Amino acid sequence: MSYFDAASGAPLHPVAHQALMASLDEGWADPARLYREGRKARMLLDAAREAAAEAVGCRADEVVFTASGTRAVHSGIGGALAGRRRVGCHLIVSAVEHSSVLHSAEAFEADGGTVTRVPVNRGGAVDPSGYAAALRTDTALAVLQSANHEVGTVQPVAEVAEVCQAAGVPLLVDAAQSLGWGPVEGAWSLLTASAHKWGGPSGVGLLVVRKGVRFAAQGPADERESGRAPGFENIPAIVAAVASLRAVRAEAAQESVRLRELTERIRARVPRLVPDVEVVGDPERRLPGIVTFSCLYVDGEALLHELDREGFSVSSGSSCTSSTLTPSHVLKAMGVLSEGNVRVSLPMGAAEEDVERFLEVLPGTVAGVREKLGAPAPETVVQAEELVVDSLGKRCPIPVIELAKVFGDVPVGGTVRVLSDDEAARLDIPAWCEMRGQEYVREEPADKGTAYLVRRVR
Repeated sequence: MSYFDAASGAPLHPVAHQALMASLDEGWADPARLYREGRKARMLLDAAREAAAEAVGCRADEVVFTASGTRAVHSGIGGALAGRRRVGCHLIVSAVEHSSVLHSAEAFEADGGTVTRVPVNRGGAVDPSGYAAALRTDTALAVLQSANHEVGTVQPVAEVAEVCQAAGVPLLVDAAQSLGWGPVEGAWSLLTASAHKWGGPSGVGLLVVRKGVRFAAQGPADERESGRAPGFENIPAIVAAVASLRAVRAEAAQESVRLRELTERIRARVPRLVPDVEVVGDPERRLPGIVTFSCLYVDGEALLHELDREGFSVSSGSSCTSSTLTPSHVLKAMGVLSEGNVRVSLPMGAAEEDVERFLEVLPGTVAGVREKLGAPAPETVVQAEELVVDSLGKRCPIPVIELAKVFGDVPVGGTVRVLSDDEAARLDIPAWCEMRGQEYVREEPADKGTAYLVRRVR
């Protein structure tokens, strides 16, 4: 089985496994106690904190270990907002942040705060000017991921941090996807990360709060982790997490070159091997191991199941998955095709032969799924000036498939009106038009659902 979903969770690094096993014998006691076993545990915890600080590029007393990356995000955002409540109740995030950030933003809004969501370009990157325009006198905090978890686009963190610093606003950086590759540059104020993203054990997060940043921990007070992360520290897991971070950093320079070549191979060859594919994400400013593409006329869930049968573990931001009927918020914010979406995220050590086999298997797998769904034949006959396609009650990718089937039946200048009540159609029909070089005219309210008007221009 070829595991190509490292962006969700990287396999446990061998160094992490060794460190975990070794520290289970020494790190089980309460590090707050003064007896011998407690002192041993404290030494392990202190050493891990020093090593984590070195990897991040901060002071050891600025590092807090949390129970997960999500908990680090929630604690970091909540504490920073509470610490600056006298400044105001305005939060800035990008439209493509991880769900943990967006959930924190929604909770903040529910409590009366205001949130500005900065848009991204078609490659998934923010423009620093977007953050500059969003800053207000009552802005308490800005948040920006270092790199996107779904498409791999690297964000201009240093530039945004400079803008925020000039305005006196702290910037929290979610570095979950990038910290294994290197420290985050720029004058950021808070940082979060998650160990299972770089090959550490799950259940360990990092929260870094720079000295001088106003911060008020939320929830009941606790004496552990400077009062910012309640509960008994999982010292064996923390030791293993930091050991793996140091190990992957030592390999990062060489491995990034190798993985970048493999993902560039996928980016270049998939559109040549599979028709009607859009490769998404910034082609240059991107993480080494992530490549994402979307296939027209394909059910994302069906495609993932078929690839699993072929021995490949990949993920999807498609709206056609069992967990959601709406497109990925990342793909939606980018304005790219969502149907048949596949994210390949290669772990360190991924074999070249596995990538080559993936490229061999993919065309037939996509063709098989399209055939089962009745994807359109290439030849059509001109018959009418305008056609209406009724796709009410049908989920992606059926509305786009039915649009494509009849599109050749209208002459140049003719239109097709697609009726759909699937939220994904709002994204996928315009994306189809852009890929086909046709004109997306507008959407209109209909008796049921929404009407999407498309004009044939060639």
